[in-house]
Amino acid sequence: MGQAGVIVVGSGQGGFQVAASLRDEGYAGPVTLVGDEPGLPYQRPPLSKAFLAGKAQPGQIELRPASFYAERNISVIAPDSVTAIDRPSQRVALASGASLDYEHLVLATGARARMPAVPGVELQGVRALRSRADAQAILARLQQARRVVIVGAGFIGLEVAVMARQMGLEVRVIEFADRVLKRAVSAPTAGYLVQAQATRGVQFSLETGVTAFTGSEGHVTGVMTTQGECVVADLVVVGVGVEPNVELARAAGLPVQDGIVVDPHLLTSDPAISAIGDCARYPAAYCATPVRLESVQNAVDQARCVAARLAGKAEPYARVPWFWSDQGDNRLQIAGVAEIGDSAVLRGDIAAGKFSVLRFRDGRLSAVESINSVADHMEARKLLAAATPISPEQAADTSVKLATLAAL
Repeated sequence: MGQAGVIVVGSGQGGFQVAASLRDEGYAGPVTLVGDEPGLPYQRPPLSKAFLAGKAQPGQIELRPASFYAERNISVIAPDSVTAIDRPSQRVALASGASLDYEHLVLATGARARMPAVPGVELQGVRALRSRADAQAILARLQQARRVVIVGAGFIGLEVAVMARQMGLEVRVIEFADRVLKRAVSAPTAGYLVQAQATRGVQFSLETGVTAFTGSEGHVTGVMTTQGECVVADLVVVGVGVEPNVELARAAGLPVQDGIVVDPHLLTSDPAISAIGDCARYPAAYCATPVRLESVQNAVDQARCVAARLAGKAEPYARVPWFWSDQGDNRLQIAGVAEIGDSAVLRGDIAAGKFSVLRFRDGRLSAVESINSVADHMEARKLLAAATPISPEQAADTSVKLATLAAL
């Protein structure tokens, strides 16, 4: 590659990993990381866990210190943002007015929180949790609040609920679906997590929507629900999903379909532009149609795949996705991607708080959800990576270890 080098748009975990892995792979050309948040790239998983618990300060979640970038000759431009891509000239325009030439462009633009289109959403104290600034604002509010309402029972919502309850606050979780984590996990896993939180005092309102946020002097005071109830709140944390940041790609004429469309090598329709992470929709061997995943592991592994390709070691992306969520004393780990209609086979004892649920689609293992069972999770990743045939009967038989099946 020439001196134009690689420009990475987005300084989240994926964007950082592209830059770091390019140097690990021996790439010697210019590497520039453009991020729209102030400061150095940082980890996002702790935002809903250790950060809200007061166990991690802003500087402690940075991925690397400033010396790392200087030593590896990685240029970090922040806060700034790419406002346009000139594909014929292979140049990007920045909000600051500068422009940069690229030989290859990597879009790691991530996603933004989806907010309810209801009155009062602009009130102070109604927050999503996507950034360090969001987490700081929520933490400050938690330290003054008595009643917290969580809108959306996804991973972020449940993790924040745990943190708030541990601080002694009243917590109500409002969820439109008939159970929590409906798209992400099976009914047995969801039921266990709800019971664990309910035992500690978290209240759940399922099959309930939000019609408005009420306020006084610009601050939120309550949440109006579709059941006609006004739930008093000093803080509302919204976690109802995200929207991929695809506007830059769309304006540049790249195909977009709930994410930037890429091929098995994570290339867009333009051979000089790749896309990774939460903003990219890619073909996966374990799904019938292309998928877009919101996962740190997926973003990091895709970043490494792109960096290797740019260093001359091209291989299609084929990693098994995995996820985790810490909720108080419980750690949920997921390998693979299940769909709502996938069957569920319980392995272990829910009452003991240590079990796994193996999901099947068309007779094949699609995902494994493990609660407080690290060994099952690690073996599940091997089973899925090797596409090892396993029957529901084998899955339910705890006398046969998953490690034995993975070795077949």
